[in-house]
Amino acid sequence: MKTLTQFILGTLLFTVPAVAQEKSLTLEEAISIGMENSKALHSSLMRSDFADARAGEVSASLYPSLKAQLNYQNLSNIPAAAVVLPANVFAPGFPPKPETVTLSEVILNNYTAKATLQQPLFTGWKLQSAADNAEYSANAAHSDFEKDKQQLLYDIKAAYWNVYRAKEMKRLADENVTQMTQHLNDIQNMFDQGLATTNEVLKTKVQLANARVMQSDAENNVKITMISFNSTIGLPLSTEIAIASSLTPQSKEFPEIQQLLATALSQRADVQGMDWKIRAAESGITAARSGWMPQLFLVGDYYYSRPNQRIFPAQDVFKDSWDVGVSLQLDIWNNLTTVHQTDEAKAQYEQTMDASAMLKDAITLDVTQSYLNFHQAKERIQLEQLSVDQATENLRVTREKFKAELTTNSELLDAEVALLQAKLQLVQSLVDHELAEARLEKAIGETP
Repeated sequence: MKTLTQFILGTLLFTVPAVAQEKSLTLEEAISIGMENSKALHSSLMRSDFADARAGEVSASLYPSLKAQLNYQNLSNIPAAAVVLPANVFAPGFPPKPETVTLSEVILNNYTAKATLQQPLFTGWKLQSAADNAEYSANAAHSDFEKDKQQLLYDIKAAYWNVYRAKEMKRLADENVTQMTQHLNDIQNMFDQGLATTNEVLKTKVQLANARVMQSDAENNVKITMISFNSTIGLPLSTEIAIASSLTPQSKEFPEIQQLLATALSQRADVQGMDWKIRAAESGITAARSGWMPQLFLVGDYYYSRPNQRIFPAQDVFKDSWDVGVSLQLDIWNNLTTVHQTDEAKAQYEQTMDASAMLKDAITLDVTQSYLNFHQAKERIQLEQLSVDQATENLRVTREKFKAELTTNSELLDAEVALLQAKLQLVQSLVDHELAEARLEKAIGETP
């Protein structure tokens, strides 16, 4: 019996899911975690590193290259190269009789060590333009990484404050249920004493039911926003988050719209990236046009061979030799390849210019909208705070009147609902203001 009980308890311990521990995070901590865990940001960084490596690879073609080569060949056996000297060909008695003279011995094993040094002297600016293109593209990739970083920063802020908003909505919904429950108890006591009607009791019950529905919706919204937040910063989706930062009505001061536009066009990462892309497209045109120009190379070779082919007669020993020369190359006819490549590069340049113009228009719209939304959110906080103060006072007065039987239960319920709505709107306006400030900072390219 004891063994069976232990088995059942053990089974329950392993089958009951563990309660998720709550993790308290400030906004700064959430940003740090999100930046560290983001796969998208890491991918963007790798694209930047790839572009750097590509630029280094292309730039290397401007400098001397040294290559080494080792060869071994085993040759089939053939008769040695020889000539027959007739008798007395040089003088009487010399040679006294026909003699076979070997000109070159047969060497079956051939070894060659070769080092080649090549330096471009002039390539019609092809190599330099290609190096510039790669460098500018790498700088554009760096700017794209900064743009992705700023976008992630805003996404983390938005997700963090969305959780804050959902939790505040849940807190207010819980308070509302508690208040409605107490209200129902009070009206039920009054009904029992003959001081309230059945309709007033039913109306309060309906209001409590609505409050519980709102509470359930708020609880569900907390779960959804928390999952979204965990996904954004790379935490397990089941992690319970406690918001450690708080919102205040304090507002950051920004200059006028024209100065903000100038700031955005000068410091936003996507604008800087587009400028680098334009320069890369320009260098692409220069590289394409280089096909019309001759290419000049300095080439030097060093040989250490056995036998060395430049030494006659061939000897089965290692001998060294070298050569230095200049190589000139020029495409006489390439089926208009250079023409097509140049047209392609020009079209790419025009597309980049169009993209730059559209980007600047989009930035102007983004900054303008963010600026107006920020000031609207700033003004709305004062209005919503005033509404809360008015609704609070109205509820106090209405309760006093209700106790003195100078007003109805319906008016008291309306006053309670009005205060709840005002508090919800104040929380909404505070979060909207924080997000509007973050959007404006992102729109002008401001980094923390």
